Amino acid sequence: MLKIIGIYLLIINVVTFALYGIDKWKAIHNKWRIREATLLITALIGGSLGAFIAMQMFRHKTKKWYFKYTVPAMLVVHVVGMILLVVKL
Repeated sequence: MLKIIGIYLLIINVVTFALYGIDKWKAIHNKWRIREATLLITALIGGSLGAFIAMQMFRHKTKKWYFKYTVPAMLVVHVVGMILLVVKL
């Protein structure tokens, strides 16, 4: 079961990281953007690490309070959840 969860987390974090990078590129080039709700939802469903790294690496969405505070909070919740899951199994 942990293997499946690990694969899921790897995939969702890569996808989330890519979405943040694509949105940053679109912002620079004045293209249609990815909805903020989509970015936050992908972080919420397990992509918080990818979102956090992308925010720092691309300097993207770091000034918006709802990204600045919710993404790190999601990351803490996800890490604690994984620790509890591993300890229980």
